[in-house]
Amino acid sequence: MLKFLKRLHWMDYVILCVVITLAVIIAARMGTALNYNWRWDKIPNYLYRYKESEDAWVANLLVQGLYTTIRIAIYSSILALILGVVLGIARCANNLTIRMLARTYLEFLRNVPPVVIIFIFFFFLSEQLITALNLDRWARGIARSDDAAVWTFFFGDMRRFPALISGVIVLALFESAFVGEIVRAGIQSVDNGQREAARSIGMNRFQEMRYIVLPQALRKVMPPMANQFITLIKDSSLVSLISVPDLTFKTVELVASTRLIFEAWLTAAAFYFVICFGLSMLFRRLEK
Repeated sequence: MLKFLKRLHWMDYVILCVVITLAVIIAARMGTALNYNWRWDKIPNYLYRYKESEDAWVANLLVQGLYTTIRIAIYSSILALILGVVLGIARCANNLTIRMLARTYLEFLRNVPPVVIIFIFFFFLSEQLITALNLDRWARGIARSDDAAVWTFFFGDMRRFPALISGVIVLALFESAFVGEIVRAGIQSVDNGQREAARSIGMNRFQEMRYIVLPQALRKVMPPMANQFITLIKDSSLVSLISVPDLTFKTVELVASTRLIFEAWLTAAAFYFVICFGLSMLFRRLEK
């Protein structure tokens, strides 16, 4: 901590003082001009609550939403990475049909508002897939069973499992378009001499991509990929529009029932900031 403070310039302290002063002024103006009654003492009750039947503290609305957001972010990131790598490789394929199909998918998703994309994928793909696989009945059966603890740990309330899967699918399909373009740029940044050297020693297309191109491309795409995963966490708030009980959805519920408008949204913003800032620091270390 002391080393960090020593690196700060005097201008950093000035900016910090200005930010704190502005925050205090805004809070004071909200209390006077808007006649808003701050009730921060109520927020801890919506983080955790004491459940007498279990004699333990359990997660309440905001923490439940936070857990769901983390689950959606993790599963969507994995699925978006897999789809994005496939799309990025397809964009560099020799076959014109494969390249055009991949480009059509990428260009469509990158040039249409995300809210529209989420509704399209939800009603025309995700919901149909869940109905076809009968996931709703299966999830309710798991929720009523005695050995649901492991499922609950990974997926939360199994009665809301279809909603969670819907959020993961639509978010991953949307974000995979951006991951695909990042992977495509990384692949094309590898010098052609590397490819020619691979072919000269008898490597086929798959071996060239696996052993020569992708290892070099991954190092180059790490910074933009890290930024995209952080963006994915912030974009996860959009799945609340399709009734996925994430942090944003739970915050809306809390505001509607308690009128803790600023307290609830500032708490949600703090949760998002901590997650994104923590990932930013982690990826910065990985880049080094």
